[in-house]
Amino acid sequence: MDKMPSHDIVDTNTGKVVLIVEDETDIQELISYHLKQEGYSVLQALDGRQALEQIKVGTPNLVLLDLMLPELSGLEVLKTIRYSWGMTALPVLIASARTEESDIIMGLEIGADDYITKPFSPKVLIARVKAILRRTQEQESRAASPKKEDTDIIKTPGGLTMDISRYGCEYKGTKLNLTATEFAILHLLAGCVGRVFTRNQIISTIKGDDYPVTERSIDVQMASVRRKLGEGGAALKTVWGIGYKYQEEET
Repeated sequence: MDKMPSHDIVDTNTGKVVLIVEDETDIQELISYHLKQEGYSVLQALDGRQALEQIKVGTPNLVLLDLMLPELSGLEVLKTIRYSWGMTALPVLIASARTEESDIIMGLEIGADDYITKPFSPKVLIARVKAILRRTQEQESRAASPKKEDTDIIKTPGGLTMDISRYGCEYKGTKLNLTATEFAILHLLAGCVGRVFTRNQIISTIKGDDYPVTERSIDVQMASVRRKLGEGGAALKTVWGIGYKYQEEET
């Protein structure tokens, strides 16, 4: 089993670093061109093992990951990043020709921050990359220089504890490995117990109004948070026809 790399995030003067993991060279070059046009630095890997080696050398700011790769599949790469190495904060955006709902759900549940299907518009891809990196940068800035409101710890009678400034989450003493998106969703709902949020409100709050995502994507993320909470997931309630709320049962 690969050991977790200890390198810090790459710091360059040319902008954020995106690792493109794609075995089709024409798609590699197309994505690389558009990212460079936006000022990003680009690393490239043609298979899963190359991707892991690139991350070991210097962790990128975001991984753009295909699923159907030689040597090691994209899902295996994602499992290594999230579970073997415990890198829950490294943003991963899946870009795959697999369009089945089951594939999308699996990718998000394993720990991808987002999923875009091929063929895709380069403009839409760039918008998603920007949204993920913007949110990540905001989280890092708050952690480095926390304001008073960012140091709050959310505790619920049912056993949920969220340390907002450190992005830590526990349920009845058990640490939860949430992705950045999952943490943001749970923070939003658990921070306003009983309040109903529409799916569009959740999308706008955690990703920004310009983020091109479907309401179904939010449903998938909610299902993943519920699963990770175990019995505590019952507090994430669906308000049919509207959205979601966090409401623990009274004891």
